[in-house]
Amino acid sequence: MAEMTEIASGLEFPEGPIAMDDGSVLLVEIKRGTLTRVQPDGTTSVVADVGGGPNGAAIGPDGMVYIANDGGCFEWHEMEGFTVPGNRPESYIGGRIQRVDPATGAFEDIYTECDGKPLRAPNDLVFDTSGGFWFTDHGTSDERSRDRTGVFYAKADGSSIEEVIFPSESPNGVGLSPDGSTLYVAETHTGRVMRIPLEGPGTAAPAGGLLDTSRLLVGLPGMQLLDSLAVERDGNVCVATLVQPGITVISPSGDIIEKVETDDPLTTNICFGGPDLRTAFITLSGLGKLVSMEWPRPGLELAYNG
Repeated sequence: MAEMTEIASGLEFPEGPIAMDDGSVLLVEIKRGTLTRVQPDGTTSVVADVGGGPNGAAIGPDGMVYIANDGGCFEWHEMEGFTVPGNRPESYIGGRIQRVDPATGAFEDIYTECDGKPLRAPNDLVFDTSGGFWFTDHGTSDERSRDRTGVFYAKADGSSIEEVIFPSESPNGVGLSPDGSTLYVAETHTGRVMRIPLEGPGTAAPAGGLLDTSRLLVGLPGMQLLDSLAVERDGNVCVATLVQPGITVISPSGDIIEKVETDDPLTTNICFGGPDLRTAFITLSGLGKLVSMEWPRPGLELAYNG
C-alpha cells in the first residue's frame, strides 16, 4: 500500500475534493450535506450547508463552486468500521446542480430537471474551456429497482442543459482529456471506463452502432466497482476503485499502468494540487478521511483550477 499522509479525519463521507491555491482543499461531505474546507493542518470549516447529498464539486468560470447534488439519495449504515451508503430513503429531495459562493456560503439550485424530466442523483462534473460542464447522473435505487440515467452537458449560467448520452450504466466519475477532445466516464457497477469522442462543446460524436466497442477504454476484471476520476497531464485516467480499493491508472490506449492501493473499500475520488500538481488528494469515504501522497506524475490543470 502506498505511503499516505492523513490530513483530516471524522469527515462524513467526503467526496469531490478541489485543491485550492491557498493550500486548502474544498470537498463535500455527502452524509452531512455540506461543502467543507479542509486546511493543511487538518482543521475544517463548513462553507455551505447545501442539504441533500452533495456528491461532486468543481470550480466554474465565475469562481463559484458547482455541486452535483444527489438529493440525499442514500440511507447510511455503519459496517465493520466503515460508513456505507444504501438505498434511497424517504427524505430524498431530488437531484440538482447547485452554485455556491465560497466566500459567503450563499447557494442556489440552477438545474433540477432536463426536458421536463427530474434529475435523479447527479454525481460528478467537469468544466471545459468554453465554460460549460459535463455531469453524470448516477441514479437512485431501492430494494427492487434502479434508475436508468445518462450524461449531461450544461451551461454555468443556468441557461441550457441537455442529456447528451443515454443510457449509461450507473455513470459516476467524469473527466476530459488534456486536449478536450475525449470525455471519460466511469460506470460504477460495470467496472468500465468509457471514452466518448467529442466534436465540440457539449457535442458527442455519433456512436457506431451495436457492435461499436471503440467507446470502451477499459473494463476492470473481477469485483472492481468504479467511482470518480481525475486525469493526469499526459492523459492517463486515474479512477477511484471500490471493493478492491485504490486508484487505478489507465493509459489513453486502455492499458492499466498501475494500481495504487488504499485501505478503504470506499475510496471514492482523487484530485491533484501542490507544486507542479504532483500532490494527490484522495478521499477515503468509508473511513471519513482525506489523505495525500506524492504522485509519480503531474496531474492535469483543470479549466478553472482553484
